[in-house]
Amino acid sequence: MQRHRRKVKVMVMMTMVFIFIVVEVSRNAGKGDGNKNKLLIPSKRFWAKDVPSDAYWNRQQQQLNYINNRNLENLNSTIEKIPDWLNDTVSLDTCEPDFRVTTQVKDYSSLPDRFKDFLLYMRCRSYPIVVDQPNICKDQPFLLLAIKSLVPHFDRRQAIRESWGKAGRLANKTVVTVFLLGNAATEDHFPDLSQMLQLECSMHGDIIQWDYRDTFFNLTIKEVLFLEWLTTRCSEASYVFKGDDDVFVNTIRIIDFLSNLSHAKAKELFVGDVITNAGPHRDKKVKYFIPESVFVGAYPAYAGGGGYLFSGQLAKKIYNASRQVALYPIDDVYTGMCLMKLGLAPEKHKGFRTFDIEEKYHNNACAYNSLMLVHPRSPQHMIKIWAWLNDPALNCQ
Repeated sequence: MQRHRRKVKVMVMMTMVFIFIVVEVSRNAGKGDGNKNKLLIPSKRFWAKDVPSDAYWNRQQQQLNYINNRNLENLNSTIEKIPDWLNDTVSLDTCEPDFRVTTQVKDYSSLPDRFKDFLLYMRCRSYPIVVDQPNICKDQPFLLLAIKSLVPHFDRRQAIRESWGKAGRLANKTVVTVFLLGNAATEDHFPDLSQMLQLECSMHGDIIQWDYRDTFFNLTIKEVLFLEWLTTRCSEASYVFKGDDDVFVNTIRIIDFLSNLSHAKAKELFVGDVITNAGPHRDKKVKYFIPESVFVGAYPAYAGGGGYLFSGQLAKKIYNASRQVALYPIDDVYTGMCLMKLGLAPEKHKGFRTFDIEEKYHNNACAYNSLMLVHPRSPQHMIKIWAWLNDPALNCQ
């Protein structure tokens, strides 16, 4: 009994001590600095400014980052006005060169002409469409084949039409093919092929052409213009293949691959021959040379521009993301930047061989049977491979 009383007494004392502590803490809260009922404001901003860069592209991208992030908009009062191409009220159908870059890029005068041209027109994203196919996707294609081509490449386009790019029904799916062209400018020493192109357009009805100078560095413009066309003219396409006119594509294999995708996988599909851990080439002799005055940093993962495959649902997202990414002179890297802006990355697929296969397999029909893309191939070789794959006697077991 006495032991029980002692136990109760101890419990009462502990309870009183606990109550005393709670009362004291409550009573003293807010004393000393007069901050009772006031919000605590961090001494430093959570959003930090990007590290300033001398590279022109990086500066342009930093500006876009500020414009598109409301949390950052008041961090730098020196941000320039919204770029013209983001302002829907400004027409850039007759885009003029931006000569400010001549003083904003420190070594502009010593850069190759292709860089000068790109930088002068880097802000231009809207060009008139001179040949359109507004109804080509009226049947809501399962697969849209969008092929980057140049005006003089008549033989390549015809070989594709007669082989892997034949439009219509294939493997019980609707396939539509379009060829994406700019202008063959006289300053690039092209002969006048306009009448031949008009004849081709009237015969096949699969050419889309914009009024801009079709150069290697302007392939990014072709990418942006095509994405805009896709969202307005062919938004119901289930899947899109976009590639060069010197690749062979096993369209049957691609349709088989797409037909067996799960719904979740198909929604944000983007597959190709993915390049990772890459960066700009600094050797002036290399085609992909990028000077440090234009860009510094690493490249995101990107699919080689020879050809890649993505879902129609993802196309509009990529186009919207492109409005938040400054134009970059290498189109496949630029597409990787847009995907990164979306928080996505391309997926590598072993069926895409943008760096070719071993030469000993070049004339082996079965080597192509399991692949989706091989680069490069001549027009004659495209037709030959397609005939092999469609031969009922072909046995690759």
